[in-house]
Amino acid sequence: MATNVDHITSQLNFSAFSKATELKKRIWFTLGALIVYRLGTYIPVPGIDPEVLKQIFHNTQGGILDIFNMFSGGALSRMTIFALNIMPYISAAIIMQLMTSVIPALESIKKEGEVGRKTINQYTRYLTVILASFQSYGIAVGLESIYSFGALGAVLNPGTFFRTTTVITLVGGTIFLMWLGEQITARGIGNGVSLIIFSGIVANLPSAVANLFELGRTGALPAIGIPVLLIMGWAVIAFICFIERSQRKILVQYPKRQLGKRMTNTDSSHLPLKINVSGVIPPIFASSLLLMPVTIASLSSGNKNATDNWLSKITILLGHGNPLYIAIYVCLIVFFSFFYTSIVFNPQETAENLRKYGGFLPGIRPGKNTSNYLDFVLMRLTVIGAAYLSFVCVLPELLISQLAVPFYFGGTSLLIVVTVTIDTVTQIQSHLLAHQYEGLIKKSRFSKGKSI
Repeated sequence: MATNVDHITSQLNFSAFSKATELKKRIWFTLGALIVYRLGTYIPVPGIDPEVLKQIFHNTQGGILDIFNMFSGGALSRMTIFALNIMPYISAAIIMQLMTSVIPALESIKKEGEVGRKTINQYTRYLTVILASFQSYGIAVGLESIYSFGALGAVLNPGTFFRTTTVITLVGGTIFLMWLGEQITARGIGNGVSLIIFSGIVANLPSAVANLFELGRTGALPAIGIPVLLIMGWAVIAFICFIERSQRKILVQYPKRQLGKRMTNTDSSHLPLKINVSGVIPPIFASSLLLMPVTIASLSSGNKNATDNWLSKITILLGHGNPLYIAIYVCLIVFFSFFYTSIVFNPQETAENLRKYGGFLPGIRPGKNTSNYLDFVLMRLTVIGAAYLSFVCVLPELLISQLAVPFYFGGTSLLIVVTVTIDTVTQIQSHLLAHQYEGLIKKSRFSKGKSI
């Protein structure tokens, strides 16, 4: 028999959306904020020659700068005020997660509830400013030391003034995006930080599709290759949606309780565990570590004083599609999957919380046995999640290197786009469901008042 929630969910349609005025305001606010972000990706940092900068990014194709440029929606290649994007904030959040699991003082602050969460967020903001300052200063010094087209440099007037203005501009842009992401989360739809990265990736999608059809028109790609590639893309997206929405539900029961003279029935719920607990963090870390020597070697080749060194050999061995590259890539994804999962989910803490509230797993004693069982289940899920991440991230590499297929979306970007879309659609459905509930409550109150 269908429940009221199932019945209301089945009634969600366009008419329900048109009546949800609060939801429409949130969507319009989100779209407006993202438009402001996209406009900022075209405001350049003063004092940089765009032609030389374009040549530098052409020489470093396939390096770590390509990944950051894709996440920023092309803002880094244009060296705009949002060149750092929101990446320093993400790095600071990950570092704070690591520190809260290592430093007892931060761990105790985290357990203080809402007050502790606000304190951790404030520390994350301070760390974001520090990281953005170091990164922006490194970019300013790096641009001054890189030359292209003979003796022509990327910076028109290098010196202290250029470094200062660049640091202030880039740090200010990151702080603004951090604030904008928080505003989207509070007053819009979806996670603001994720939507900013999502819009940066999707911004270059139309040009990538146009290039794909241009390759088919010129004969560089077989005519049948385009529909095969599109079908394969849809299949991979469907597979990602299936895995990301899959859960391992662990039954949790609560004993009978006596309320006055009445004895309540045994209550039960589920503890949902995602197959991919670590999310997209492992591919980001793995690709960044692998592409670091490639980027350094590419930047060194642009310097007129550069000579061949050991970085050139590493660049050849770690080329896209090479067996060594794929092997190390998979190993790093597996390592970071287990490492980050151990930080995000703590079986001992979960078992202790269940014991405090009287919950238990059927057939398993509370305490250490429950913790061991959760750790066992989490280990098996992480193995499946690591294999899933490895498959999704390695498949584009094989298509590009072995079959010469122009695949715009890499594994990391594809995961980000799909997961952010799923999360945003889920939040929209939640708002519609809440609106439907409000309508039912108002109707019931009106009918009761009318009968009276």
